[in-house]
Amino acid sequence: MKRALVVVMLVALAAPGAAFGHATVRSTSPGYRERLDNAPAQVRITFDQGVTALPNAIVVRTANGRLVSGASRTLRDSQTVVAPLSHLVQGAYTVRWRALSSDGHTVAGVWTFGVRVAAPPPTEAQGASGPTRAEHLVRWAYFLALALLIGGLGFRLLIARELPPAAERRFFQLTAVGVVSVLEVGILAFVLRAEDALQLPFGDLLYGNLDPIARGTRLGTAFIAMTLGFALVAALLFLAWLFERRALLWAAFVISLGFASGLSLSGHSAADAGSSWKSQLADWVHLSSACLWLGGLVQLAVVVWPLAPGERREAFLRFSRVAGVLVALIVTAGIYLSILRLPHVSDLWQESYGRVLLLKLGLVSLALTWGAAHHVLARPLVERGDGPVFRVLSRSLVGEAAVGMAVLLAAAVLVDSSPPPPEPAPAPAQAVTVSP
Repeated sequence: MKRALVVVMLVALAAPGAAFGHATVRSTSPGYRERLDNAPAQVRITFDQGVTALPNAIVVRTANGRLVSGASRTLRDSQTVVAPLSHLVQGAYTVRWRALSSDGHTVAGVWTFGVRVAAPPPTEAQGASGPTRAEHLVRWAYFLALALLIGGLGFRLLIARELPPAAERRFFQLTAVGVVSVLEVGILAFVLRAEDALQLPFGDLLYGNLDPIARGTRLGTAFIAMTLGFALVAALLFLAWLFERRALLWAAFVISLGFASGLSLSGHSAADAGSSWKSQLADWVHLSSACLWLGGLVQLAVVVWPLAPGERREAFLRFSRVAGVLVALIVTAGIYLSILRLPHVSDLWQESYGRVLLLKLGLVSLALTWGAAHHVLARPLVERGDGPVFRVLSRSLVGEAAVGMAVLLAAAVLVDSSPPPPEPAPAPAQAVTVSP
């Protein structure tokens, strides 16, 4: 069976891929997110092949949505499209363009530039609506996938060091679902963000120019790095299953934890006012600890309990000790980040971000209570080998895992929401001169 899978993978890798022939952008003027000292007279886009300028092929708007571009036209080389600009004042501008490629496909894109100010990222271009409910759900699915992968690997390496064959198979099945979902859901999350930035129908996004988003934003840089990193994790996980090498699981675990930091390096903890390496580290600790805790609960409830009854006692006791440390890290890092993003207590009920945070804190408190009950009430019975407690724990672990999933849903909404802006610094007092 394993040899057959290897043959299938080699054939798939050797098969040639289809090539796309649509036009791609060679250069733009102004450049992506370029800050200009003087206002440009026109916008210019040069492609690698001939294109046909559509009506309103290039549209330039201010941050308030006012149109500042004129009629677009194609130059003689048929590869360059230009649009004149009215006199631009200081501010940020969004360029949206569409052109008909020689292969018959409509290509489109968006970028920003600034006149004597910094340009916003394309994901915050004029017309972008911001995260939607669909993006909240996709982000939640991404967090759950990370928990299955990172928590599953951590549990297998640190808690359940020996598993019977049936439990071992289920472990690999769950972690495989986790790593594949991380890759696929991550791509979907990026596409949804790009769809909002480009303001294109989902079907037209295939030919959209995503280069400004992929290269010009923290989101795009993190997406590329994390996709490549977790593809390597998928390969290591497959090789660990194929050759039964524990060292490969360790490599996959360490790399997974490392690339999970991409979310912390591209989110609020890296981009908002007051962010620093401390906030980025706290965010990574918060996320990693939550993934290890929730993923471990899933492994305990779905792998060990039904398929490794001989390992239940030791696995539960070991995980109980580790879970205490993980929860302490989750709470400590969460409190630090909450104070950083909501400096006033009243923000908890006056701001939408604060109200979601309150809901998350309530769910975390429920999870803490549930875990404390396991530690105080169930652990002594497990240590004594009390038979009936194992039947009750099976359902209780599933319940605690469900609460953990709800915590991740609240976290997904918070990640895609904006904290309240910081208060402006007070103006320095001016000295008053008193006439003698």
